[in-house]
Amino acid sequence: MSEDYQIKTNVQFTEHTAIPKEQSESVLFDILVEEVIDNATYCRVLINKLLAVPYAQLADFINHHTQFISDPIKWLNKTDKLISVNEKVFSTSDNQGRMMKCFTIIESKRKELEILRNRHTKTKPPMQYINAECEERYFCFREVKNTVNAMDCNTDKIMFLTKEKFDYEQASIDFINPKLPDYSIQCQKEIDQIQHLIRLTDEFSKEQMQKNSNGLPFNKLKINCNINQLVDIFYQLHRELFVDGKPIIDGNVNDIASVIVNSFTDRDGRDLSPESVKTMLTPSKTDKRPKPHKRIDIDKLL
Repeated sequence: MSEDYQIKTNVQFTEHTAIPKEQSESVLFDILVEEVIDNATYCRVLINKLLAVPYAQLADFINHHTQFISDPIKWLNKTDKLISVNEKVFSTSDNQGRMMKCFTIIESKRKELEILRNRHTKTKPPMQYINAECEERYFCFREVKNTVNAMDCNTDKIMFLTKEKFDYEQASIDFINPKLPDYSIQCQKEIDQIQHLIRLTDEFSKEQMQKNSNGLPFNKLKINCNINQLVDIFYQLHRELFVDGKPIIDGNVNDIASVIVNSFTDRDGRDLSPESVKTMLTPSKTDKRPKPHKRIDIDKLL
């Protein structure tokens, strides 16, 4: 039986994610109405759940609870605050890493929901900026360009632009703005530009590495496991494991990705894709990292 932690400070939740026992499908994840008599009890049960849920399932737990409420962003904010004001509950070394992971997951989920919210509430741009329209939607490359510029990951940019291009090509267009370039062509040009910049960046990175290699010469090491398993090891050391409150590996994602790309090849001896590695290192891209049963859990090895 897991330990029942007592918290000292509560946060007023406007919505509780508790459900009736007969509707519960997950004993591990669900908070039951029958065990929550007031807001203080809900706060205590929620903290205890966050401490009891297996480390690898924390993201699933938080995603699970955001489905039960009308304003999941507000619930995430309250949960974030609840963890912060009860930091002492996470005072052990194991739980401190768990606390940081909770913050990372909450921030990632919050950004994801904010993007969806903005997508649903955005106003239609003036007709002069709309390339084309069909019955279901409009196509505005100016808007798409702004969205792409706000993205950090080139892989996400290319995926987004490709989807926009295909959506346009498969749509039954009712209106085309003759004063603007073809929407599909603009999307493709943007994709080509991003891919060209990726290639240049990769070439410059290799060139810079050769210039800076004042130490012993070396050949890249071959990875005989899945690439995402190796990248996930770096992710854990950077995002989940801490020494004196600092990540075991401290640095930005670009530098960590460069170390991996410049040091390893896949099992067939092929170079790794910098963008793929960066995607795997992105906190919100849990689907790109190994499933729990395939993960090399560094915490258990330390």
